Amino acid sequence: MATYLTMPQTDAEPLGSVLRTLQLREISFGTYEGNNLNQVTGRVYGGQVFAQAVIAAAATLGNGESDREIHSINAAFLRPGDLREPVHFEVEEILDGRSFSTRIVHASQGGRMIFNARASFQEVQPGVEHESPTPHAPDPVSLASSTDFFANLDLPVARMMNSTNAVDIRHVQPPLWVRPAPATSEPNLIWFRLRSPLPEAGQTLQRALLAYATDQFMLEPIMRMHGMFWLDPAVSLATLDHQIWWHRDVDMSDWVLAELSSPSAQGGRGLAVAKFFQKGRHVATMSQEGMVRRKDSRG
Repeated sequence: MATYLTMPQTDAEPLGSVLRTLQLREISFGTYEGNNLNQVTGRVYGGQVFAQAVIAAAATLGNGESDREIHSINAAFLRPGDLREPVHFEVEEILDGRSFSTRIVHASQGGRMIFNARASFQEVQPGVEHESPTPHAPDPVSLASSTDFFANLDLPVARMMNSTNAVDIRHVQPPLWVRPAPATSEPNLIWFRLRSPLPEAGQTLQRALLAYATDQFMLEPIMRMHGMFWLDPAVSLATLDHQIWWHRDVDMSDWVLAELSSPSAQGGRGLAVAKFFQKGRHVATMSQEGMVRRKDSRG
């Protein structure tokens, strides 16, 4: 009989639904299954599968490796996921060395692969250290909240966003929700945190939630440079691959600052790179390549 992986619980929504979605069922050791969050797109949200993969990979660390933290993951999104079907995860144990552990995670639905990833974990160790400086940004409390914006937008898609998205996002530059913003090649700055405080949790869940949160805005520097916005019916977007390097501990109940830029876009694909900062520390770096197209164009 399947058992559930341990996950903190909260009555606060929509965070409670996110945590229940990350509470995977263990079919057997290394084999897990998870449900899906409802989405306005009708497809499985990539950040959900990404976060579930982090949880699944970490669940296979044995007693000798259980204190190792995930420090990197390299993922490919292969097919759109179907909201009506649970996601099945198979974890391969590749390496358990003296300091590092490596896992390969395959996610599938109905026997078809939709996602795979290589995750690496490291024992906490001392070593050389430096980091990027935190960019200057206005205090997040002075900026407009995505939660308030969607609560006051009289559209079905906005009501669903407000009821299902557990993250409060605050743009320093004008947001791209319903209209384009002035094009710029300057870095985009975005503050974000969970809308409700997270119950006491370790770094595996905190880092998984960082992956969950960031997939919803990583392509924005590309969109901003080309006059695109999220509710434009002529725009087609999809994540192709996503890499994360976690450098330091993160607390998703507190504000995180993202500094995003795009070095290149071509052939209907764009690359975005982001650095993430919290309390003056550089906590993570990400890169994401996505399909970025106008539906009336093949390129």
